[in-house]
Amino acid sequence: MTRPITAGVDGSQESLAALDWAAGEAVRTGAPLHVVHAWQPRDTGGEGDRDAQERWVRDAVAEPVRTVTGRHPELTVSTEVREADDPVAVLLAAAADSTTLVLGSRGHGAIVGFLLGSVGRQVIAEATRPVVLVRAGEKTAGGTGGEVVVGQQGEPEDSADVIGYAFEAAAARGATVRAVRAWTLPTVFTYSPGSMALADEAGGLEQYERKALGEALGPWRERFPDVPVVEHVEMGSAGQVLLSVSANARLMVVGRRARRGAVGGRIGSVAHGVLHHADCPVAVVPHT
Repeated sequence: MTRPITAGVDGSQESLAALDWAAGEAVRTGAPLHVVHAWQPRDTGGEGDRDAQERWVRDAVAEPVRTVTGRHPELTVSTEVREADDPVAVLLAAAADSTTLVLGSRGHGAIVGFLLGSVGRQVIAEATRPVVLVRAGEKTAGGTGGEVVVGQQGEPEDSADVIGYAFEAAAARGATVRAVRAWTLPTVFTYSPGSMALADEAGGLEQYERKALGEALGPWRERFPDVPVVEHVEMGSAGQVLLSVSANARLMVVGRRARRGAVGGRIGSVAHGVLHHADCPVAVVPHT
């Protein structure tokens, strides 16, 4: 059974933008669309009040779903409206059964960026599947072309899931992958004599970084030979370099280590920075 693209909706303009983006992604990839909403009854003292609230919630979800199915009649759509004390748990469960979970986020332009509420932060930090954040009014239009920008760090196995997601997204859009590897000058504590020797053999630190990026991209170039690739290696912080090349991005893809600490999962500094300043949808992909 094909896993769906899931959109979490709450009636806000941001969540409706997320639903629209998720529907387009489902059409592009041939996946079904699943729409989920978690709600909490409010006690207003009226008899039968809970049932009335549930009817109102279901109607509020059904209206944008009708709009989506009218726009994409070929799309298979299912809905899930659940009463729940913890919306995070509902969204995480939905994400686990999906290829991607799509959420809306408040934002007021590229400077302010994504304003993550507590639900969004927890879901991104804990999800076992990719989570895409979409703002109302940003670059979510369909069509083909443009770039999928992806950040690559570490060894090839460290970024395989992240790069794989970017190539699949680019193939579905007829877009170019711009793979970014940022680097900084090492301190005496971060590079061993052995690693410096490897850098020297590669022709210097920048050539060493270019070689590392090429090795990480190699398997995906073979798997997606029709996807154009731009290799971008630049000195600087990863978040700043990614944002500097995002003008033509239709999607930005960053990784998040799926390791749990004493206080739960973490988004990570690079993903956190990109989420707060990108003006295109951002996919956060968990990896080991």
